[in-house]
Amino acid sequence: METRLDPAPGKTARGLQPPPCAMVIFGSSGDLTKRLLIPALYNLAKAGRLSERFALIGVDRTDRSHEAFRDYLAEGVRSFISDTATGPVTAPFDARAWEFLAARMTHLQGDVTDPAMHEQLGQALKAIEAEHGTGGNVVFYLAVASQLFGPVIDRLAAAGLLKEENGGWRRVIIEKPFGHDLESARALDARILKVLSEQQIYRMDHFLGKETVQNIMVLRFANAIFEPLWNRDHIDHVQITVAETVGVERRAGFYEATGALRDMVPNHVFQLLSLTAMEPPNSFAADAVRTEKDKVLEAVIPLDDDDLHRNVVRGQYTAGVVRGQPVKGYREEEGVAPDSMTETYVALRLGVDNWRWAGVPFYLRTG
Repeated sequence: METRLDPAPGKTARGLQPPPCAMVIFGSSGDLTKRLLIPALYNLAKAGRLSERFALIGVDRTDRSHEAFRDYLAEGVRSFISDTATGPVTAPFDARAWEFLAARMTHLQGDVTDPAMHEQLGQALKAIEAEHGTGGNVVFYLAVASQLFGPVIDRLAAAGLLKEENGGWRRVIIEKPFGHDLESARALDARILKVLSEQQIYRMDHFLGKETVQNIMVLRFANAIFEPLWNRDHIDHVQITVAETVGVERRAGFYEATGALRDMVPNHVFQLLSLTAMEPPNSFAADAVRTEKDKVLEAVIPLDDDDLHRNVVRGQYTAGVVRGQPVKGYREEEGVAPDSMTETYVALRLGVDNWRWAGVPFYLRTG
């Protein structure tokens, strides 16, 4: 069946037409952009869910022409939809959908912390608004190292790019990790709230976009068979496993300083824990769901020193075979110290102290 890219005004092939907007991706040559963001935009274009008045600016240090930038991202989309190493081929490459998206892409070279670059970005946004009719609406996506979140937002504010004027809106999307501990997370929150209102900020956990994760609440609360059994009287234990099929690849600089625990558990894995263990919210509005998630996390029993030895395991992958292909050990990866003690695997046994889950162990694993 052919995908329509020319839906009737105000409609897409599957619903309401999204508003016009420009999207700015800081870190547009990075792994997150190539493997997740651009394939996601491609899928939206293929489904007719991007506005005809959409445009994209990629910002990074790489010296590329607009054409070279588009070709680089096209490679990522092609590999994403045809990578049999991570799963079955989902669909053939849709050249028409890609052309729709590529025609709206431009590249801006520069240092994301340089005030002069943000002045250039302001001019580029004005040019795009005139060409594509984006209506002054802009989404800034920070696909950069977490230590750059505060500086980039400060520069955007200083350049006047966060002001909402003449009916247009501005949004900032921040990927995890949002701070490296509670204190740094609070400091980052305070810093960005000086120049942004809460409604302008999206703290993104891309795991929540996975179809399996989105279906957890449907499986639980829309299923008359499961929900009455979803408690300590009928469940012996719960296992949540997030297994990777790739190694550290080119992320050694990030991973050596982070490890599997910080990278995965406080965000992705705890999101899965909270969705699995939460009470039914009074609605599926964001605030109601977040309230019930928060109650679960507050009920998680803290681990003392003795508990850590009994209930937490850390490990590191060695050389082996994945899907029939040989892979290096972690310490053999480029950029990894030969005596590294950074964990690439972590497993925990936790308890949730409330009426539904008292006495039921939760086993969390990732690696």
